[in-house]
Amino acid sequence: MQFFFWIAFLLVMGIAVFSVQNSNAPPIVMKFFFWSFETSLVYTLLGSFSLGIFVTLLFWIPGTLRASIRVKRLKRELEDLQTRQVQPDTTGPAGPTLRE
Repeated sequence: MQFFFWIAFLLVMGIAVFSVQNSNAPPIVMKFFFWSFETSLVYTLLGSFSLGIFVTLLFWIPGTLRASIRVKRLKRELEDLQTRQVQPDTTGPAGPTLRE
């Protein structure tokens, strides 16, 4: 888990450095069908990065919740089976014993 946080930290720092270095860049025009919008390169990069994180979380969170619910259910089933487990019979074999 720490490895993931270090990668995320380095990625955020790289984007921050890139944004500061390109703060003097001329505005860019984004076009999508009939919509046109002029903005700074920094805002475009930060917006696309944020949108990528948001979309990733949208796909990641439901799977994580399902897995968490499944783990809780399986733990409950395991505890249930352990409490219902039949103890071995220590009184000996069933039926009559032969004596000589």
